[in-house]
Amino acid sequence: MPKPTLSALMLGAALLAMPAFAQDAATPAPAPAATASAPALSTRFEGRDIFALQVASDPQISPDGKTVAYVRRQADVMSDKVKGAIWLVDVASGAQRPLVADASQPRWSPDGKRLAYVAADPKGKPQLFVRWLADDATVRVTQLPDGPQGIAWSPDGRSIAYAMRVPGDPVTLGKAPDKPEGADWAKPLEVIDKVDYRADGGGYVEPGYDHIFVVAADGGPPRQLSFGDYQDGGPLSWTPDGRSILFSAVRKPDWQHNVFDPEIYALDVATGAIRALTSREGPDVAPVVSPDGSKVAYLGYDDKRLSWQTTLLYVMNRDGSGARAITAGFDRSIDKAEWAADGRSLYAQYDDRGINRIARVTLDGKVTELVGGMTGTDLDRPYSGGDFSVARTGAIAFTSGSALRPADLSVASGGRVRQLTRLNEDFLGAKSLGQVRELAVKAPDGRAVPAWLVTPPGWREGQKVPLVLEIHGGPHSAYGPHFSTDDQLYAAAGYAVLYTNPRGSTSYGQEFAELIHHKYPGDDYGDLMAAVDAAIAAGVADPGNLFVTGGSGGGVLTSWIVGKTDRFRGAAAQKPVINWISEALTMDATLFTSRYWFAKLPWEDPTGYWARSPLSLVGNVKTPTLVVVGSEDYRTPVSESEQYYAALQIRGVPTALVKVPGASHGGIAARPSQAAAKASAIIAWFDRYRTRPAQ
Repeated sequence: MPKPTLSALMLGAALLAMPAFAQDAATPAPAPAATASAPALSTRFEGRDIFALQVASDPQISPDGKTVAYVRRQADVMSDKVKGAIWLVDVASGAQRPLVADASQPRWSPDGKRLAYVAADPKGKPQLFVRWLADDATVRVTQLPDGPQGIAWSPDGRSIAYAMRVPGDPVTLGKAPDKPEGADWAKPLEVIDKVDYRADGGGYVEPGYDHIFVVAADGGPPRQLSFGDYQDGGPLSWTPDGRSILFSAVRKPDWQHNVFDPEIYALDVATGAIRALTSREGPDVAPVVSPDGSKVAYLGYDDKRLSWQTTLLYVMNRDGSGARAITAGFDRSIDKAEWAADGRSLYAQYDDRGINRIARVTLDGKVTELVGGMTGTDLDRPYSGGDFSVARTGAIAFTSGSALRPADLSVASGGRVRQLTRLNEDFLGAKSLGQVRELAVKAPDGRAVPAWLVTPPGWREGQKVPLVLEIHGGPHSAYGPHFSTDDQLYAAAGYAVLYTNPRGSTSYGQEFAELIHHKYPGDDYGDLMAAVDAAIAAGVADPGNLFVTGGSGGGVLTSWIVGKTDRFRGAAAQKPVINWISEALTMDATLFTSRYWFAKLPWEDPTGYWARSPLSLVGNVKTPTLVVVGSEDYRTPVSESEQYYAALQIRGVPTALVKVPGASHGGIAARPSQAAAKASAIIAWFDRYRTRPAQ
């Protein structure tokens, strides 16, 4: 999954939902030479190689700009889970040292002498720790029942604020008879009365609410600051005087039916009083107080009930007056903003043409790009993304990468960009990877369709090979020239991989994204077929060996495509929506689909929902189609995939259903073994129907 944008966070939006200084001491050594008893290691990328990959994430630069703390993530082959360790990098020399294993959320104290982070205690419970770097001493600050999130230092460095879930009592209706002592009875009834009663990746919602706490930075009992039946979460931003904490939440009557309309609130640290600073209809999130405390920057837009809207950067006075959008003339969504030290401008992250960038935005709206080449921290598909932080000196630490390398750590300062880590260089440098190039595509209406083509290792100009059309989810998201384990595994199996940003994709402006409003998935078909034709015309794709796959929104389009054409020899629809009526009434973000993707409610316009449902075309399908879904997918629920599998079986179309045990929608590739196995299953399905040249 890509990194969540405001629309993904606030709207449940995407169906889902960029010279080295010191060689990394922990980089894997080159593969040993083959011996008589040890076969040569493959030079092509393999499923087991996912365990070897390392990713830089959550870069946090110290206030003086001299050191970067970041989370280095790598899969543990014994637990089959991705784990993170916090490392420190000296910006001047590039020298690295590990700080703490199995930890996350590194955050510098205002004076840069301490680092707060979250790690597990001996009982496995996530707790807040603080490290004194000069003395290399650590104290556990909390003893919490649940993990702290959104940790933020007070300006004087004496306290740390965080958000945490406070358990509540379950809802009951009636009462079971009294159970005799020692009796073995069934579990009690579960009563659900919430609008959003389950969440993808979290399961059925447990009773309770997220609230804001503060604790002394050297330890002590935490103090709960916010209360009530509301979800109060981060990011949290202190005012410079330490008297208030700003956050975003939905604290209004009937808030469960207004979950897409959060406001910015100011919380008085001394009294717990909470005051709303915004009030318009539309999401207002991610507040950041200016260094002098006079202004607040935040993200949002006026909700026009469109399937996608450009997220704007706003600035208002500290009391909530004078709000204005300073990026109203900039046709890109802002995903994150931080104030410059002088308070006269902000650093803003945005996605442009499939690559995340950082710009300086002045208060009069002038946008000047400072950094490009950012990359996200997910591995399976080439989504755009990234993260950054800024020192008081103006130095920027960010995640950087390429189509052939996952995210590393880079720093930009004084107009110069330096890559500080090369985490995978030795390992991937010894691999023969599929090469990635841009492909020029024109849609039937003349629009340019951004596209990239991955050729198999060893491919020669003029050689025609089987092609996999791989379609991104969302549909409001974007691919780009970023590393992808799925694409490299397909390429290693001898397939070229074509991926595109058809109309509706983000990072090309509001008009391009809005082209599919109340139309999806219909109009993307022409863009995708034009891209396939371009790959054939380029002399790469064998027109008799075409295959198609995609996840989430890409699964929708895969099942739509095989209902429209027989030109593909095989398909793999991953976590698709098949019937928009059933999806709208079973997905985790209950109110979303019928509010933003359709003009009417399902029972008001069943024929409109049906006309855009791939199930309406299943009578046309002849293409052998694999169906893949996580067994705990609550975004495009398992029932969607099972409906499609059943329909294909009834029709006699070759099919199989692959369920990924324990996997959510967003976490279908979270366990490395399952990510590798899923890709292998898709390749095996395609190989079954692939024709091979005569020997």
